[in-house]
Amino acid sequence: MSFRKSIALVFVSLLIATVAAAETYVVDKTHSEVGFRVRHIVSKVPGSFNQFSGTFTFDPAAVKTAKVGEVVENASVEFTIDASSIDTDNSDRDNHLRSQDFFWVEKHPELTFKSTKIQKIAGDNFDVWGTLTMRGIEKPVKIDVAFLGTATDPWGNDKAGFQATTKVNRKDFDMVWNKALDQGGTILGEEVSIEIDLELNKKK
Repeated sequence: MSFRKSIALVFVSLLIATVAAAETYVVDKTHSEVGFRVRHIVSKVPGSFNQFSGTFTFDPAAVKTAKVGEVVENASVEFTIDASSIDTDNSDRDNHLRSQDFFWVEKHPELTFKSTKIQKIAGDNFDVWGTLTMRGIEKPVKIDVAFLGTATDPWGNDKAGFQATTKVNRKDFDMVWNKALDQGGTILGEEVSIEIDLELNKKK
């Protein structure tokens, strides 16, 4: 075998080993939650989405040993939310949120996020950059993510946990409905705080 072929073979072997180190985890919906809060007059009103799914591809060892400021290679996140599953514990409000004034679920049934870069910030905290799509509008967002570690449950399932938070302006996604208050200001705030708690199962 020629020297050039030997080098190529070593390179390919290393590449395969690196890719193989990344494992695929899927969201365990029964132990996860997708929530949000938005200002209503003088308080913050909570809500959630009951139907969602996601796939995380990463090497837990690489995540733990990554240096501060380092981009985690071979790591990615894809997440999908069923917009019609919105739940604020008020059916009239939920129906309004499903309407064209807000999520317009008839035309845009899903919210999606796809990562473009995952960077370690400190300890087990990461910035996950990616594209968020709502109402067919794509916007870049940064999500603050804490890696909670891995474990094996009593049934032999390999688990991983994450907490994620971010904020978006609903007007960026053409959700502009509002009403003015007599004393000034508006009923609804523009900034939406998103809080996600996830437990994942390693794909077998």
